[in-house]
Amino acid sequence: MVSWFAVNEWKNLGYTCKLQVGARLIVVLRHLAIPTVCNILICNIMIKRTLYFGNPAYLSMRNAQLVIHLPEVVKNNDLPESFKKEAQATIPIEDLGVVLLDHKQITITHGLLEALLANNVAVITCDSSRMPVGLLLPLSGNTVQSERFQAQIDATVPLRKQLWQQTVQAKISNQASVLDNCRGAVVKNMRVWANDVKSGDSDNLEARAAAYYWKNAFPQIPDFKRGREGVPPNNLLNYGYAILRAIVARSLVGSGLLPTLGIHHHNRYNAYCLADDIMEPYRPFVDKMVIEIVDDIIKQNPIAIDEINNRQADYTIAAAPESDGYEEQSKISAFDLTKDIKAKLLNIPVLDVMINNQRSPLMVAVSQTTASLAKCYMGETRKIAYPEFLG
Repeated sequence: MVSWFAVNEWKNLGYTCKLQVGARLIVVLRHLAIPTVCNILICNIMIKRTLYFGNPAYLSMRNAQLVIHLPEVVKNNDLPESFKKEAQATIPIEDLGVVLLDHKQITITHGLLEALLANNVAVITCDSSRMPVGLLLPLSGNTVQSERFQAQIDATVPLRKQLWQQTVQAKISNQASVLDNCRGAVVKNMRVWANDVKSGDSDNLEARAAAYYWKNAFPQIPDFKRGREGVPPNNLLNYGYAILRAIVARSLVGSGLLPTLGIHHHNRYNAYCLADDIMEPYRPFVDKMVIEIVDDIIKQNPIAIDEINNRQADYTIAAAPESDGYEEQSKISAFDLTKDIKAKLLNIPVLDVMINNQRSPLMVAVSQTTASLAKCYMGETRKIAYPEFLG
């Protein structure tokens, strides 16, 4: 359900501005030769929010609030200063969990960055292809951080193997739920594999389950293989996993843990080995969302699948932003990361999951998972709290 953060509409000098939570911030300057559409997505996460900036913006801080200025307004000499001041949007920094910057013409002040990190906000930056490329996290996120660092470093091999066993079991179980709910596939074998996972997954049942899982996840795509450089919808999965990784890394820092020291993943070039470990049982929640997006694309355009199977089909999709009839035709791939698809994937933090027998938003559940992991390192428990799909 869309909730309203603020709604302001001015009709002065032919200018209209609307700000809406959960939808686009649509700005149309009618006096320009080409209308300008600015997109800011704001998703509620109980207390925390995810902000996405996909157009030029000036981001600063005032009175512990993130202040959003639009260049089209600031640079327009025809608009009165009083109007420019009113055309600002502010959001409490303490309400934020993730900020995603997806445009080269975004300007952000050092004071705002400092405040975001002080509030344990994960700041994600994107590259020229508009894919997440960087993650900024605070160096200190917990009052007993050094104690937990030491416990993490001193974790015994048997403990790490048991933790990885639980992780793989939870991942395979959630993968089975996805295939059962979305594809009606036979999952009895996956349930058996989940129960048979040994300490450290010595039989590598994770790989066996993955082979079966991806074979059935996208039956419309023969011989689909999961890979960062693979055919669509790998691009959608990459984007979703990047958001998920940031959420997990942020929670690990908040729990006083080093995202680098993994329980299974070990790579000298990977700064987020532990985040990659802990996010494994959460990946199926992203997969389910991508499966639903792909099914919807194919339902609306049945021949869209030819683009993948033949690698040659192009489609013209009409983009119709909510801007008083403004329309543009843009020739894009049916499986490109459009703004609408990104808007759906940015809802990952608010997906409903079951954890500790309670319904919870995914971002809150991740915090419970990392908190339980810290307790495992400290010797207070031997079980990680992982999510399940709603019954």
